[in-house]
Amino acid sequence: MEISQVLLKALGETLYMVLISTFLAVIIGFIFAIILVLTNEEGLKPSKFINSVLGTIINTLRSFPFVILMIAIFPLTKIIVGKTIGTTAAIVPLTIGAAPFATRVIESALVEVDKGVIEAAKSFGASDMQIIFKVMVKEALPAIVSGITLTVISVVGYSAMAGAIGGGGLGDVAIKYGYYRFKVDLMVYTILILIVLVQAFQGIGNVLYIKLI
Repeated sequence: MEISQVLLKALGETLYMVLISTFLAVIIGFIFAIILVLTNEEGLKPSKFINSVLGTIINTLRSFPFVILMIAIFPLTKIIVGKTIGTTAAIVPLTIGAAPFATRVIESALVEVDKGVIEAAKSFGASDMQIIFKVMVKEALPAIVSGITLTVISVVGYSAMAGAIGGGGLGDVAIKYGYYRFKVDLMVYTILILIVLVQAFQGIGNVLYIKLI
């Protein structure tokens, strides 16, 4: 197989892993972030127990190095997708690894919303859900987009590490060809593609952020 074909296939696998796992991680992150914001001391539904337990789970998952996390959840990956190796299998640990990060960046964006705006919405009789989705999310949208951009970039890095244990993508090419077969040119190409990929995602995120502020 030609170098261009190898790299094109690997790029497709990386994009597949990154986009799907980021999408899932952001959905999970949104749910958890809203629960954390609702249940914190100044939240609409304060609950020290729920906030503390969920916060501890998120912090624990964030503390795991990604490669160790991938290996640790092999049984769960096997249950969900029926295998532990390949690009589809890598989506499971990528999602679980990115979700806590997404949760914290979305939570931070929501917490920064001006309390005066929230109080004004309350005075007009807005429900909790209306305050969250029509006030807090709307006001925090630029910061949320910025946080999602950081999440995508983190997942790109995770996806490269996934190649170390058969996850496919650009990381797999770098290990299989660049390291084991001493093809330095392929190693350099994969690094350059990853740099371009990160810059592209950052550029898209910056454009969206500017349009939303």
